[in-house]
Amino acid sequence: MSGDGTAAEVLALLERRGQTLAVAESLTGGLVAAELTAVDGASRSFRGSVTAYATDLKHELLGVDGALLAERGAVDAEVARQMARGVRRALGADWGVATTGVAGPTPQDGQPVGTVHVAVAGPSEAVAAAALRLEGDRAGIRGQSVRAAVKLLFSELIATAGAKDTEQHDEF
Repeated sequence: MSGDGTAAEVLALLERRGQTLAVAESLTGGLVAAELTAVDGASRSFRGSVTAYATDLKHELLGVDGALLAERGAVDAEVARQMARGVRRALGADWGVATTGVAGPTPQDGQPVGTVHVAVAGPSEAVAAAALRLEGDRAGIRGQSVRAAVKLLFSELIATAGAKDTEQHDEF
């Protein structure tokens, strides 16, 4: 697979596999879902999203450990992992993607602007996560976070690729 991890490539892989995706977003406020649903035919694989901007919603809707949120705040790698698992479970999807972080203009939970965590939970229950230190204004940080989340999902899909996926890589 030689693509660069666009939303269209992610959705094509998911459709080919007969798998589904759900998204949990905080700092991106629905932008990951918007990026995915801008692709024609996204509904064949995209189940939905939860924009859990408020910290208590991360616990109530996505099942993030309340003690973890109280101790570390919402801007944390393990919070992102739990959000990805939680949205996967809550929306009945094969894959879950999550974003949490600080887009600015001020720090949050003791974390500087540009601190972002993205995570992907897959069918095997394994969770991949990436910690990012991004530069730019609020819109720039949010946009970079969307791209990072989609690329992390693409990487995980490629890492778990079967023969059916690799046989058809010429489409990209």
